Parts: sequence; structure tokens; C-alpha cells
Amino acid sequence: MSPITIRHCEPDDADAVRRIYAESEGYGNTLQLPFPPLHLWQQRLQQSAVGVHRLVAERGGELIGELSLAVCQHPRRRHVAEIGMGVAAAARRTGVGQALLGAAIELSDQWLQVRRVEISAFVENAAAIALYRKMGFVEEGRARDYAFRDGRYCDVLLMARVSPGAVEAA
Repeated sequence: MSPITIRHCEPDDADAVRRIYAESEGYGNTLQLPFPPLHLWQQRLQQSAVGVHRLVAERGGELIGELSLAVCQHPRRRHVAEIGMGVAAAARRTGVGQALLGAAIELSDQWLQVRRVEISAFVENAAAIALYRKMGFVEEGRARDYAFRDGRYCDVLLMARVSPGAVEAA
């Protein structure tokens, strides 16, 4: 199996990213909607908001994962970032999520002065929750009826990782 390469997401990646979130688990385990139009992803990648860093994972020249790291812009929360991530169905459980998350953590800790990274996962998404725990995220709470998915309201686990250096300094 080819190695995973992580790089910055480019506007030309819009269709490949759209395909990831067009898969049933792609939109089912995120806050995306089914049938994402290409123009929506083109617009998102052309006009990224301030503080948003998008990374993609490739293997053998194929884009197989996307992660957005949004650094909060409020003055009192500039030390916090939120993550959203999707991995292509065929590439799940092959280290793609771990590679993307590891790159985002390194970017946060080493370059962006982010001390706290927040992420959420639907309570049924055991694989994601296990990955987040493995990467140092801890469960901080459960948000009941957080999102509407597949005809019903669903709970999510709210998780966060505080930079180990930040904990020691405190």
C-alpha cells in the first residue's frame, strides 16, 4: 500500500472532496447534507474563511480524506480550534484519519498557538471516538439531540485535546 501524503487543500480538489462527503457515511457522520453540489465545494475552497486551514490526504495520487481546522476568531478563544473531517469509504481504517488528525495537531501545537482542539462525534461512531481518544482527545460531554440525521435527532460526544505543553505550563 502506498504511503499517505498530507497537503494543503487546493481549489482543484473540490470534486474529490465533494465525492467524500457524497458517500452515505461521509454526510451521515458529519453535518453535511446528501447530494452536495460541486459549486458548493468550489466556493468553500475558493473563499476559505479567516482562520480555516484545510488539509487533504492522498494515497497513490488519489484524494482519500479531508480535514478542516477552524481557529476561533473571537479574541478570548483564539487559542481554540475546531476540527471536521471526512475519509473516503474505501480508505477508512487504513490510517488516513490518524494521519490527517496528526497533521492538524502538529499544525495547531507547533505553528498556530492553538492550545485546545475541539471535535465532536455521533455517539454511534465508535471508530471515530476510538481514534480521537487514541490521539489524546477526552470526552467532555454529550450533547443530546445535537443534529437531525436520517429522520431522527442524534446525540454527539463533545471531545477536546488540550496541548500537553499547555497543561504542564498551567
